[in-house]
Amino acid sequence: MAKITYVEKRFNKRTMALIEQANGIIEEYLDAGYDLTLRQLYYQFVARGLIPNRDIEYKKLGNAISDARLAGLLDWDAIKDRTRHLRALSHWDTPADIVEACAGQFRVDTRETQKDYVEVWIEKDALIGVVEGVCERLDVPCFSCRGYVSQSAMWRAAMRIKAKERRQSTHILHLGDHDPSGIDMTRDIRDRLNMFGCSAEVDRIALTMEQVEEIQPPPTPAKITDTRSSAYIAEYGDESWELDALDPAYLERLIEDHVEQLTDGPARVLCEEKQEVGRERLARIVVDLNEEE
Repeated sequence: MAKITYVEKRFNKRTMALIEQANGIIEEYLDAGYDLTLRQLYYQFVARGLIPNRDIEYKKLGNAISDARLAGLLDWDAIKDRTRHLRALSHWDTPADIVEACAGQFRVDTRETQKDYVEVWIEKDALIGVVEGVCERLDVPCFSCRGYVSQSAMWRAAMRIKAKERRQSTHILHLGDHDPSGIDMTRDIRDRLNMFGCSAEVDRIALTMEQVEEIQPPPTPAKITDTRSSAYIAEYGDESWELDALDPAYLERLIEDHVEQLTDGPARVLCEEKQEVGRERLARIVVDLNEEE
């Protein structure tokens, strides 16, 4: 956690109140084990009635957060940009170090013996960090669609899934915005996988209208410039809803519930026990390597 002052700046009362509210929301999420993107923080402000749901308010909040960080009033680690990453090689000081690092990463495919193969697909790259943790715990792959999936990425996914279909039923759990394009993306995934010869079952697990009615996330106007807006508005009205507005804990529980319905628990436990034996063997190798130095 780091609050570092780089620029001396004075804020008016309204902006200071906004910064204090942001710090309060951030602390709530950190205590629960989550970090936030700026978009998620914005939707928390909207959901709590602190600001109206308008693009100009999102820009104002973004400017206030940026200035607050520079002024040392908000933690630099508190808001995550999950779309930009540094790629670099890993390094170790000794052979024992790399074996020790690998020991904790040794994994048996705990779904290899399952009847069902599962992948989680999410529309937005900015939310992949939310679902990664629960998918790792459940040992299921997760995939950031980044809107409509490119043809090359869809073909590679189809070939991957077809290989699994030789001995497992396959399931795609899709999460997307409830807007004209977000709804259509589930249909598009299903149709193109089918075109490439996949029989995977594609289940839209979020956002659904039932969830919107249950959770009541803040709405946004449906994008009338979207070519799919007429059909969407005819069925759902002129409002839409974004995944970013949902609590990360809710998304985690949603994925966990759906994956567990497709999981043979005792079979997975046997694989986890095999995994633990492998990790213990690697740990003993680390001890031997350290003794040789």
